[in-house]
Amino acid sequence: MKSMLHLKFIALYIIFGFLCLFTTATLTTQLVEDRLMEDTSQTLYREATLIASDYLPSYFSDSSAAGGSSIDAVQAQLAAMRLYLDASLWFVDSTGTMITSSNIENTSAPEAIEDFDPAESGGNQYISGTYHGYFDEDVITVMAPVTEGFFTKGYLLIHSPAENIELRCGAVMFPVYISLAVIYLLSFIFLLGVHFIVYRPVKKISEAAQQYARGNLDYEIPVTAHDEVGYLSASLNYMAAQLKDMDDYQKKIVANVSHDFRSPLTSIKGYAEAMADGTIPPEMYGKYLNIILFETERLTDLTRDLLTLNEFDTKELLLSKAEFDIQEVIKKTAASFEAVCTPKHISIELLLMPGIVRVYADRQKIQQVLYNLIDNAIKFSENDSSVTVEVTLKNEKAFISVKDHGIGIPRKELNKIWERFYKSDLSRGKDKKGTGLGLSIVKEVIQAHNENINVISTEGVGTEFIFSLSRAG
Repeated sequence: MKSMLHLKFIALYIIFGFLCLFTTATLTTQLVEDRLMEDTSQTLYREATLIASDYLPSYFSDSSAAGGSSIDAVQAQLAAMRLYLDASLWFVDSTGTMITSSNIENTSAPEAIEDFDPAESGGNQYISGTYHGYFDEDVITVMAPVTEGFFTKGYLLIHSPAENIELRCGAVMFPVYISLAVIYLLSFIFLLGVHFIVYRPVKKISEAAQQYARGNLDYEIPVTAHDEVGYLSASLNYMAAQLKDMDDYQKKIVANVSHDFRSPLTSIKGYAEAMADGTIPPEMYGKYLNIILFETERLTDLTRDLLTLNEFDTKELLLSKAEFDIQEVIKKTAASFEAVCTPKHISIELLLMPGIVRVYADRQKIQQVLYNLIDNAIKFSENDSSVTVEVTLKNEKAFISVKDHGIGIPRKELNKIWERFYKSDLSRGKDKKGTGLGLSIVKEVIQAHNENINVISTEGVGTEFIFSLSRAG
């Protein structure tokens, strides 16, 4: 037998390394870039706000009073900030006309910004891109208003090259890749641990299984560990011993049954031959015919007992009926779905009768019916909906209804839902993990109680299952 499990572990180890590298190169890099861009934009916005509020308003007040004598001071301030931020700074009036600017190398400012819109950033603090095509590479643009006398007179725009963020991201990611390589190498220790702790014991267990399949029940697995694998090995050794004892017991049973059959058959044959060849005289026939009849009845009784044992072994469904409160079972079953309902915001509404409603049925199997029906209702319900479980009484019957507001069942498929392994086309997308046996089990249990179950469904509206139970006393 090929060591397929060993090769699978190695393949998983290689795939794990590839997925780690791929995830780091894509997701982690993108997250780091986004974080750096967010931090950079916040820093640029703070600087832009500081300059726009402390230095630039004087330009409008001085220019109205002294004919724009502060333009040199503004240019000096912007030039200093250009060196500090390594970014282009544009100072424009409220219409987007350029007042002055300070640009980094290989960039220039337009005389006026076309289609200037101070609110184009929306709810963000920054804009990314080439900013109306004025730059040859992507930049991060922040904008701060310049107010004077409670009026917005202009805006300060800071454009920082996105290339700076990529360089910073590369510097941050380099030690991440180094750490990833070290972790991948250290994970090789884990692979070795899997080999010695899991693979080798499993290989021994597999060899034992083959020996047991060949009938060699004397084969024993060496137990050297006291963990789950060691417990499994000890359990298999115990199983082999029990199988060997059972095999001996089976042989003993067959020998005993053969003896019980052989003894009366020998008597019947012997007396019949003796009567046929005249050894037993005719006047003694009555006595020996009674003996033959007695032995025949022994064979009949033995055969009937064997058939009864076989009936117990092959009977499909044995019910353990008792009286119990069906509403208590409904409450407990519904409570068990809390963890499933919470993520989907689905509520289970219980419309119960006052007091106690006692029924006569198999409590465990009826609870299984309720569980399957409620599970289906939740599985095929939309988020923020409800599932209703209602109990009504009529004559000597209790009727239990489980109703959802989900996808429904097409009319042409209503008669097929009880078939084993059947799944409707609408349910296949939601029920990834289902076998198609749930409703079959539900119907078999209800029919075993000599009760009925019905379904009412409208596609796109919901489905309701109603079954009956006999009331106690």
